[in-house]
Amino acid sequence: MRLPTGGLLFYVYLPVMTDNSFLQAANVSMRYPGVHAAGVNNVDLHIKPHAITAIVGASGSGKTTLLRLLYGLMSPDSGLITFKRERIWGPEEKLIPGHDSMKMVTQHTDDLNLFAKVADNVSILLPSTNLKAKKEKTETVLQQLNMLHLAGKRIADLSGGEKQRVAIARALVTQPEVLFLDEPFNQVDTSFRDGLQRDIRQIVKDTGITVVMVSHDPAEVLSMADVLVVMKDGEIIEQGSPQELYQNPGSLYTAKLLGNCNVLTAEKAKLLHISAQKETVVIYPDELTLTNSWSHRDWTVKEILFKGFYEELLLERDGVVIHTYNIKKGSHHVGEKLHVKANRWLEY
Repeated sequence: MRLPTGGLLFYVYLPVMTDNSFLQAANVSMRYPGVHAAGVNNVDLHIKPHAITAIVGASGSGKTTLLRLLYGLMSPDSGLITFKRERIWGPEEKLIPGHDSMKMVTQHTDDLNLFAKVADNVSILLPSTNLKAKKEKTETVLQQLNMLHLAGKRIADLSGGEKQRVAIARALVTQPEVLFLDEPFNQVDTSFRDGLQRDIRQIVKDTGITVVMVSHDPAEVLSMADVLVVMKDGEIIEQGSPQELYQNPGSLYTAKLLGNCNVLTAEKAKLLHISAQKETVVIYPDELTLTNSWSHRDWTVKEILFKGFYEELLLERDGVVIHTYNIKKGSHHVGEKLHVKANRWLEY
């Protein structure tokens, strides 16, 4: 923008808000005293606004530590965490830790009032200056999470999954810009979890809220997240869309983390007629095809595991065991000889 001053002209450059200026960590490190290789190390991360980012990794990889640093519950030893270009204050500098424009929900629901109703637990965070608006906001967030029918129930009478929904509703009712979820589905059964994931995705779509979550089970967020961030030993080793990382993981660690894959040495992979150029071969179970070829029935069905709508078959040849999936339940039996073809594999 150009502004006149006397007979001269000078320029004022107004910053343009980009994804990288929303929520970011720049060269952030934090180590726990007396603990070797625990915390995070030289992390650079840009959180995409209006989307769901899932941070995944093995236990002790630094996922929750990074989440707490982003929220302001902990302070980094070095580096900088900013939200809209302003530094996020840590607990040493802020009386009530946590950024005012953000909320965090953990797997624990201890802060809920067990003997109060669902609606009261949610509305308590809203001011009472306008009771009508308070009631409307509470009903809106309960409706978004498909739990308006539970508004009059006591927390003590709810299931673990329902309590988790109430905790999320409490966080959403104040309309934060960022919602952090730390292992939100730990106490939620499969059917309840799927519904909750759909509801959260719809809320992101409807409201534009940004969600950053941590999960110990990457499989549960593959269909939910827009961005996956993979951590190992306190460092981010790769990130991208769930589809990208699942189909083409950059490391063996990520491949094993995201899929229940078969990991073979290059020598053992020859049993599947694979000529690998690298030391390790990874094959997802769904990339194996079973046939009843008369000329090449080299693999023996050692065990059949019932998985509901499909079966998992454990196959053995020359002491090497692999597993694959079978949609046509009952079509194979233990001891049967089969030919196995690998349609696609990865090498590391």
